[in-house]
Amino acid sequence: MILDAVVVGAGPTGLACGIELKRRGLKVKLFDKGCLTNSLYNYPTNMTFFTTPELLEIGGIPMTSIGEKPVRAEALKYYRRVADHYALDIHQYERVTGFLGSDGDFTAYTHNRRGRPCEYVARKVILSTGYYDKPNLLGVEGEDLSKVMHYYKEAHPYYNHDVLVVGGKNSAAIAALELLWNGARVTVVHRGASMSDSVKYWIRPNIDNRVKSGEIKAYFGSSVRRIEPASVTLDTPEGEVTIANDFVFAMTGYKPDTAFLARHGIVFDEETRRPYVNPDTLESERPGVYLAGVLVAGMHTNEIFIENGRFHGAQIAVDIARKLSVQTE
Repeated sequence: MILDAVVVGAGPTGLACGIELKRRGLKVKLFDKGCLTNSLYNYPTNMTFFTTPELLEIGGIPMTSIGEKPVRAEALKYYRRVADHYALDIHQYERVTGFLGSDGDFTAYTHNRRGRPCEYVARKVILSTGYYDKPNLLGVEGEDLSKVMHYYKEAHPYYNHDVLVVGGKNSAAIAALELLWNGARVTVVHRGASMSDSVKYWIRPNIDNRVKSGEIKAYFGSSVRRIEPASVTLDTPEGEVTIANDFVFAMTGYKPDTAFLARHGIVFDEETRRPYVNPDTLESERPGVYLAGVLVAGMHTNEIFIENGRFHGAQIAVDIARKLSVQTE
């Protein structure tokens, strides 16, 4: 079967693309190397979104939550319900390794969860892979130790341990607080003079007060120099400091897989690192290949979230439907 489109990535934006294409009677398959909304699944277990339910909605399906702001479990349940409602053809745990061809005749190559290579022919390709899979590395000795993590899930396993949290934004603040509340001995290290101004207003006073009281030890204007099995060495304004350490959470942010994009014909602005796309259709400079979600912003990952990326599906679907209609007339 020749598909009208393949969507690489089954997060909220990828789902929105699939929905809008299917609404227009087009044949589409979605692929994700992990589970449905894999990035959301990997968020902290007790995470609360910084937005209201209606701003996470896709496909015209209402979302409800017990509180004013939805939590991770409610979002996962909602997107499962949306996928069921539209009977989307989603291939979970099937990684797209690449694609070849030209507009109207692409072949996407995948490996499914059993390791079997597969091929799919499609007229268009939509890339909606997000950025959560490529952490910004510290680039220091010892970062490859098993005790170093770039994703924070929950605090319980770190009870009664010395834990270093690297970073000063929301994810670092939340991890530090939850670790403290669950009995870890927490230290924060951040290059800035204090926690970032971007920390949410209902979190900032809490983390600041815990630092002020000494419950959380903080090294500001500092960075990690070296990580060893039982310690971490920091560069601080007072000089080199070595502290006891069992685990490190490097909450230093994430970035899109620009290498994969570049290999597949996506061209970037050299100064801003934004990919060139048509702002109305989101088609890249490689005809027939579209970008959706945070990929449109390049390295500026703080500009596009679910709240605005969810509208990319309609933009892309309108253009694909129009072009396929013209081609088949």
